Amino acid sequence: MKFLQLKNIKKLYFGHEDIARALGITLQSAKVTVNRYINQGLLIRVKRNIYVLREKWTSLDREQKFLIANIIQVPSYISLMSALDYYEITTQVQRDFIESIAVKRTKGVKIEQSFFNYTKINTDLYSGFSRTRGFFIATPEKAFLDAVYLMSFGRYSFDIPSIDLSKLNSEKIVYLARLFPLRTQNLLKKNEYF
Repeated sequence: MKFLQLKNIKKLYFGHEDIARALGITLQSAKVTVNRYINQGLLIRVKRNIYVLREKWTSLDREQKFLIANIIQVPSYISLMSALDYYEITTQVQRDFIESIAVKRTKGVKIEQSFFNYTKINTDLYSGFSRTRGFFIATPEKAFLDAVYLMSFGRYSFDIPSIDLSKLNSEKIVYLARLFPLRTQNLLKKNEYF
């Protein structure tokens, strides 16, 4: 079966060009072949021209799913409880629910049993993240502030008691909080988070 040759592609995800090369077929044939393999349950479509082998998808670790999350909506970065869980700052564990911050649109994407949630924020606040192990993720302090910001506008339910505030750098929180609207700063002060 030609499909087995796709296992020779060493990338986590791939497109039509990779499939054409691996199977020795034309680009147009690769596009038709992809649809057949998706219908047979052999490939998973992440988004247009981005595919993952089903058997690989079922064994993805959290960091690989974070990488996929960055690809589904560009630009975006992992934040909120997903980032706080990654840094072991919260007792709340999110299985197959990945939260990201984006500048284009708020949306949710379900792929198999995984749910990728994107929350749009003002472009002025799109900062405070870095590339770690190939994916973009907020710093712990920025992930916390993103959550407080969204909560201050009634757009996010945030379980503050589950956060170990001692693991956050209060000086960084104070410094970054200046970028956020007064409503967010007031919520931080009112609840004496820092």
